Amino acid sequence: MQDVLKKAAQIRLVIFDVDGVLTDGGLHFDEAGRENKVFHSRDGHGLKMLQGAGVELAVISGRSSAAVTHRMSGLGIKRVYQGQSDKLPAFAELLRELNIAAGDVAYAGDDVVDLPVMLRVGLAVAVQDAHPLVKRHAHWTTPSPGGRGAARDLSELILEAQGKLDGLWAGYLNTSPVTRAV
Repeated sequence: MQDVLKKAAQIRLVIFDVDGVLTDGGLHFDEAGRENKVFHSRDGHGLKMLQGAGVELAVISGRSSAAVTHRMSGLGIKRVYQGQSDKLPAFAELLRELNIAAGDVAYAGDDVVDLPVMLRVGLAVAVQDAHPLVKRHAHWTTPSPGGRGAARDLSELILEAQGKLDGLWAGYLNTSPVTRAV
């Protein structure tokens, strides 16, 4: 675990797959064929915590979905690459755009299509219910499954490794009385 924390301490960019990582991987369609996705609010808060700590965020997804566009916009995530059957070009673009070395990147994935990027980053993360081959090549596996806390697990791991998590918790545990305007 010390090796994982050492890797997490240097992370400047976290890239997430969507289906199976930020969602549970289920594909839900209404009667008109419109796709719906379910995102976990705690995962969203974890992403906001990372942003607040100065960590860059991006999404690379093999599928395209208006629901992803809407959710990422709501979270303030601007680097969203959808419809990427080959995720390496988007990964390379992110490295160039942000001037970040691959060793300073974490990638969270769940299936074999994520391996080409996972094999190149400093911290490769598999969600708890990822494909066995993905878990075998990951540096760390989240305690929670995709879409049900895995992104939050990764967020807290990085923040802990960077010495920022306790400060965040302290803000929530502040018991000072609230001053009211009269």
